[in-house]
Amino acid sequence: MSTPVLCAVRGAVESEVVRAVDATTELEVARRCADVAELLAACAAGHGLVAVVSAGLPGVDLETVRHLQSSGVWVLALTDDRAGWSSDRVARLGVDAVLDADAAGREVVPAILRLHARGQAPGARARPAPTPAPATVAAREPGAVVAVWGPTGAPGRTTLALTLAGELALLAAEGALLVDADTYGGTVAPALGLLDEAPGIAAACRAAVAGRLDELSLAGLTPRVEPGLRVLTGISRAERWPEVSSAGLEVLWVAARRLVPWTVVDCGFSIEQDELLSYDTRAPQRNGATLSALAEADHVVVVGSSDAIGLPRLVRAVAEVRDLLPGLEPIVVANRVRSSAAGPRAAASVREALGRWADVPDPLVIPEDRPACDAALLGARMLRESAPASPVRTAVRSLAGALLARTAAGAAH
Repeated sequence: MSTPVLCAVRGAVESEVVRAVDATTELEVARRCADVAELLAACAAGHGLVAVVSAGLPGVDLETVRHLQSSGVWVLALTDDRAGWSSDRVARLGVDAVLDADAAGREVVPAILRLHARGQAPGARARPAPTPAPATVAAREPGAVVAVWGPTGAPGRTTLALTLAGELALLAAEGALLVDADTYGGTVAPALGLLDEAPGIAAACRAAVAGRLDELSLAGLTPRVEPGLRVLTGISRAERWPEVSSAGLEVLWVAARRLVPWTVVDCGFSIEQDELLSYDTRAPQRNGATLSALAEADHVVVVGSSDAIGLPRLVRAVAEVRDLLPGLEPIVVANRVRSSAAGPRAAASVREALGRWADVPDPLVIPEDRPACDAALLGARMLRESAPASPVRTAVRSLAGALLARTAAGAAH
């Protein structure tokens, strides 16, 4: 039985590909698709096992490739230098194979047969690999990703992420990157006094799905707000969350690891698997950004407030993260610890409660310092500038040192 091939190729190359495929007994052209919509429909209906696609066809991007592969279709992409689709850029889309369009007529059949010979499912090698570092970027080990997450109720995720990124930027030789991935309304930009009408994370995801994001282009989207600290701003209007795609974020994390040794991600509160509630599992998922960051993270910091409502939420949040990431033990932070909310022995009481109910023997306790945090927010400055002696800054600095020590110990082994 011959293998059905779907053809979505632009220009004169299409006839060359069709003639080459039809000339064999192993392959047959099942459908010639005029656009991406027709191609996706044909794949979803099971009409093909291989798709030969022009990379320059409007609508071809990283998400389209993922959709094709999830339908069980290998994707063979043709370069299109006239439209700016070089072989390197095409490879960033995560396709199963790349072929020079000028040689398509001669090479398309052997390329398809090589896909069959691999014995791998479509997309098995589809995660985009980083391109070799340009000469302007120093070669080093990939950086680490720290996800700062916490339950609903404004427990201080952004304040902790911002302060932690600032401290890591001071302690790490090559700086740090703070990414605002809260799709329910990012607040990193206003906290730093930045304009937030053009969210950097949306621009980065657009570049990623188009195959244009690498560490140098990411550097252009992440201005330095302090010595050593870059920021990728988030979406400020809730309705823009579909612009932050999980597929684009996968490429973003790779580029971030190459750009800086530390990436701190400010996550949204919800980790509900909302695709289970959708009739269309290929639709964008609002919680996808948080889930992507948690799945990518080398370290997960779970933060909760230390009062009669916040502590039970924190206990449940620790259990949720352990269920979601069974191979990774979270770092638990009890924030805003104060005697008025936790009793006269506030820090000891909070530690005892977390040890008993969440099996966390040594949580990081951050005392309340509302005046210092308010002053930093009012002045759009970081704690290390506005209140360098604040106990909040001291506690977070110790966390940054512990992360550096943990990473160094892991590298030593």
